Amino acid sequence: MRQIAALPYATDPDGSMRILLITSRDTRRWVIPKGNRIKGMAGHRAAEVEAYEEAGIHGIACPAPLGRYRYDKRRRKGGAREAVVEVFPLAVTDHLNQWPEKGQRELRWFPVAEAAQAVDEPDLQSIIAAFREPPKNPGWFSRILLWLQEKRTERIAMLRWFHALMPKQGRFFEQFEDHAATLVAGADALAKLMKGGPDMDAHIKEIAEREHEADDIIRDVLQDVRRIFVTPFDRSAITGLIGVMDDAIDQMNQTAKAVALFEAKEFTSQMQDMSALIVECARITAEAMPLLRSLNLNSARLHELTERLVKLEGHADTLHEAGLKALYNQARRGNPMDFIVGNDIYAHLEKVTDRFEDVANEISGLVIDHA
Repeated sequence: MRQIAALPYATDPDGSMRILLITSRDTRRWVIPKGNRIKGMAGHRAAEVEAYEEAGIHGIACPAPLGRYRYDKRRRKGGAREAVVEVFPLAVTDHLNQWPEKGQRELRWFPVAEAAQAVDEPDLQSIIAAFREPPKNPGWFSRILLWLQEKRTERIAMLRWFHALMPKQGRFFEQFEDHAATLVAGADALAKLMKGGPDMDAHIKEIAEREHEADDIIRDVLQDVRRIFVTPFDRSAITGLIGVMDDAIDQMNQTAKAVALFEAKEFTSQMQDMSALIVECARITAEAMPLLRSLNLNSARLHELTERLVKLEGHADTLHEAGLKALYNQARRGNPMDFIVGNDIYAHLEKVTDRFEDVANEISGLVIDHA
């Protein structure tokens, strides 16, 4: 039996993340909203339906699943059948007062680690635990031990060792994390914009404000690169990473400007799915930034995150191609201007995901050079 599930999450102002779990109606164990696939509906869309019916939440479901887990589904007539569940991350945007299964389940927000421990299925535990891993920040003693371990297997230049032990100056790590926060907020507003509705102007304004904040941050970074003697990475690596991050929020703003310019009010399912992928890309980037503080300890996790960013960009390319084809076929039978407008919006959305792939490449370069 194949099923789908939503992994509902929310990010607090301090950057910490919470997972929403619900209890099953029969065993009262902690689970995530899940159900059978719906014929004619994509998996992540069906996961949105289950999240509404079972937990009363609306959100932005990423079309790229996090993984799969198995469990034994009990039958009403007795016995059990193995079910394979595909899990889609769902950024929660609204919690309703009324929903179909209200009162039938308990709902509770958990920190990520506690949510992983609360569920029974080992594969689901792994999926939740890996959704956001805490960064590992070693002290000076740990740094020396790491260096000694590396020394056994490779030669390390004395200058590089000395540079690694020297106190770092500047606020580069904080600036990376602050900029990532603008990406998360901008991506959330962009996904809401792609859903249409009466609040589109507010979402456009939100994206523009986050883009202005990002401009201030990159300006500070470039000033620090010029004036600070000792930097945690090569200057070109610092400017390269913050530059592609800034390009991502710029393209979000360009998308919003195109929507405002053409007065677009309705958006295709592929556009909405691309914006949901952008939300997931921003979430991953925000997780990756604190890990840069200790590349040696966090290199494996950074590899996992950059690998998912690249896969998400590939998924976005597929959506882009399918959306353009559908748009072209529709325009042939209707108004050609619809294709021109849609093509411009698609182009900006694709450029956003391309910039996140650039972020992945910059992070990978840092890991190769410094971990």
